[in-house]
Amino acid sequence: MKGQGQFFMEFTKYKYLEDSDQVKGLPQPPLVLSKDNPDNEVVNLPDPKEVKVNKKDITDVINDRVSVRAYADKEMSLDELTYLLWVTQGIKTVSNRPATLRTVPSAGCRHPFETYLLINRVTGLKPGLYKYLPMDNQLEIISLEDGIDKKLTAACYKQVMVERCGVTFIWTAVRYRNYWRYGERGYRYVHLDAGHVCQNLYLASDVVDCGVCGIAAFYDDEINSILGLDGVERYTVYVATCGKRRDA
Repeated sequence: MKGQGQFFMEFTKYKYLEDSDQVKGLPQPPLVLSKDNPDNEVVNLPDPKEVKVNKKDITDVINDRVSVRAYADKEMSLDELTYLLWVTQGIKTVSNRPATLRTVPSAGCRHPFETYLLINRVTGLKPGLYKYLPMDNQLEIISLEDGIDKKLTAACYKQVMVERCGVTFIWTAVRYRNYWRYGERGYRYVHLDAGHVCQNLYLASDVVDCGVCGIAAFYDDEINSILGLDGVERYTVYVATCGKRRDA
């Protein structure tokens, strides 16, 4: 067998899988993570139900979807950011399973992602690195270090749109959320779920006059280190820039 990719696809087939930890009766992991640091300050977000956005036909939005790599030198509003966070990882309710029912599909309702944000131009927020806390509808301030935008840009293959957009979304996986239910095959589903999340961002951005570009080109070890992730139990899966369109 040639290549690690082929090895991965072969040995995550069902015929090779052992009983999952769920089948073994082991307790499931937390539905969401708490703050990265209990001492970090938080920012309360507007109620997503109160946020007003443009109304557009979904067929037109899909037809007009493009990747946008250059953005206007304008700030996004906190309402707009709140809306985009809700459509990508917002929690509608918590079921009796328990499981989080969100605005995007996820294999087995596992929802393995935590969302980090590089804030560059958002009204009311200082530039820096934040983490979305969906249960509380808050942002945890991770770092306001000068130059963190440059570090993340370098980690994303030096793609300057990372530091020039309004906000860069960084979706990181909690390995055991999927592994608990699916074992090794759960790794496949993480990447499928990432596509669902980013597509929602692409489509929803249009109704707030923003554009998006998904990024898969990043140096895994570097970006994980910046976020404080070990790269094994928690690791970066996908990145996307978002900002005001130049023609808006």
